[in-house]
Amino acid sequence: MTLELYLDLFSQPCRSVYIFAKKNDIPFEFKKVSLMAADQYSEEFGKINPLRKAPAIRDGDFCLAESVAIMMYLAEKYKTPDHWLPADLQKRAKVNEYLSWQHSAMRPHGSKIFWLKLMIPKVMGIEVPKEKMDAALEDLNGSLKFLEEVFLQDKPFIAGDQISLADLVAIVEIMQPVGAGLDVFETRPKLSAWRDRVRNAIGADLFDEAHQNILSSQETAKNMDGSTLQHFKPKIVKLFL
Repeated sequence: MTLELYLDLFSQPCRSVYIFAKKNDIPFEFKKVSLMAADQYSEEFGKINPLRKAPAIRDGDFCLAESVAIMMYLAEKYKTPDHWLPADLQKRAKVNEYLSWQHSAMRPHGSKIFWLKLMIPKVMGIEVPKEKMDAALEDLNGSLKFLEEVFLQDKPFIAGDQISLADLVAIVEIMQPVGAGLDVFETRPKLSAWRDRVRNAIGADLFDEAHQNILSSQETAKNMDGSTLQHFKPKIVKLFL
C-alpha cells in the first residue's frame, strides 16, 4: 500500500515533511488537508490523526502524527543518507538539541509574526496593537540570534558540514514570517548565507516549489474571505492577541 502524506503546504511542519520525502525519493500519495477550511476536523481525518493536526501519515495500517516523529520514521524506514539523522551520537544529539529547542522558540515566534502581520489584520480585519507586534518581533529576533550564535556559530549547518533535519525544520519556520512580508534575511548576512546553503542542499526547484504558497500569501490574503476563519477566531485571539 502506498504511503499517504496528509499535508497543507501553508504549514511549516507539512513543508518539512514534503521536502524530506521528495528529496529522498520516498514514494507517497499527497493527500491535501486544507487547515484554513478545517479539513482536520473531518471524521475521515480524525481516523488518521485524532490530534487533528497536519502533517500526518498513513503507512498501511500504521498512522503517525507530528512532523519530527514522521521524518525520523521515514529516515529509518527508507534508510535515507546519514546526514539527515546522523548515526554519530554527538551529531545526532546536536540535531535533537535544535529540534527540542525550536518547539518553544522559533516555531511559535515565526508563526506569531505571520498571523499578527498578515492574517489577523488583512484577512480577519482585526487591528493588531503596536505593543503586541513589537513584542512578537522582539521574540523572533531573539530566536534568530540564538540560531546564529548558539546553533550555527561558524558551521555551514547546524550539526556540522552537511544539512540535517535540524536545518530543514529551521528553514521552513523562518520562511513563515518572510511570507508575511518580513524579510528576516536582509540584515543578517550569516543567516542569509545559511539559507542559501540549505536551499542548494535541498535543491532550488524543490525548495521554491514547497514555499510557493507561503511566499504568495500576501496576494492570496487579498482574495480570502475572512468569514472562513470565524470558527477559529476565539482560538486565534487567545493565542496571538
